[in-house]
Amino acid sequence: MKAIQLFLKDHLSFLLFQGFLILFLLLLFWLDGFRGYDIFIYALVMTVLFTFAFLGGKYIMRRSFYAAIVRQPSRMEDALIQHAQGPEHQLVANYTRSLYKIYQDEAQTLYSSQSRQIEFMNHWVHQMKTPISVINLLVQEEEIDRQSVGEELERLQAGLDTVLVNASLETFERDMTIEKINLQQLVQETITAHKRLLITNRIFPVLEIDETLIIASDRKWLKIVIGQFITNAVKYTFEKGKRIYLTGKFTEEGVRMSVRDEGIGIPTSDLNRITNAFFTGENGRLTGESTGMGLYIASEVCEKLGHPLMIESEMGVGTEVTLLFKNGEGGTDVGATRKVDGSHEDL
Repeated sequence: MKAIQLFLKDHLSFLLFQGFLILFLLLLFWLDGFRGYDIFIYALVMTVLFTFAFLGGKYIMRRSFYAAIVRQPSRMEDALIQHAQGPEHQLVANYTRSLYKIYQDEAQTLYSSQSRQIEFMNHWVHQMKTPISVINLLVQEEEIDRQSVGEELERLQAGLDTVLVNASLETFERDMTIEKINLQQLVQETITAHKRLLITNRIFPVLEIDETLIIASDRKWLKIVIGQFITNAVKYTFEKGKRIYLTGKFTEEGVRMSVRDEGIGIPTSDLNRITNAFFTGENGRLTGESTGMGLYIASEVCEKLGHPLMIESEMGVGTEVTLLFKNGEGGTDVGATRKVDGSHEDL
């Protein structure tokens, strides 16, 4: 019944126009001197019958459309109109399907993001239980080992930083500022920020970057990415006294910046998956501390910044991570390259 009422309201202007047209024609014949009342009545009845027959046929053809839009929907699929008749209704049906597809894509993206956040928080909470338990045991001793407590607090801080970075990815565009950056200075600052990690593990950084290399990027996010590369290099270099090589050079493609370690390397079977969220691989099981989010966050940031990320590795030899800054600028003063090798005094 609601469908019929809606149909009549939709065609109310047409009915009024038909009524006006009939009255106009009858008045025209009357003024012309025609007085055949039977003909008047017959014409009026036939006009009304043809009009309602036309409207009835039109309603029958489009009843599915009107039935669909007056029905109370219980799910999103109910908004899709099936068997639409007429060009206008077909366009409306196609438009509705397009909107539904957009809704599905956005809902799927939101669901994936929420699932990733929940899974990440579960991993993070589980891992943070270890340093908290260690600190709890340390404070129960008569003489508190401040160094050990400090190391566990650093692990907690690193975990919190990872959570904040992961949360910030959702609003990356609002927190991004592109500027010209001196690559050597940026890398040196990142090394200095991780000097305690390097000193504790006795890993020596070797910085070989021309001080004339200039790139365009976001300073804060790029330091997070390079810091993740350094952290991974240290984490998977088990022997003391090894080096991490941080190099930068100007090429035809742009400025290439690499972080190469002398660690255990990454198995070939894991290389294509190490940037997937929560993928820890064989190496992650060796340390027991991997969340599988570090390289995922780094790859996401690099993609958003437009810096291609390449990873090469050989088991027992080490891993090299390379960033390409296509908008980079460089000079030719090779002698300006700075090296930090074999000592932490310059960190």
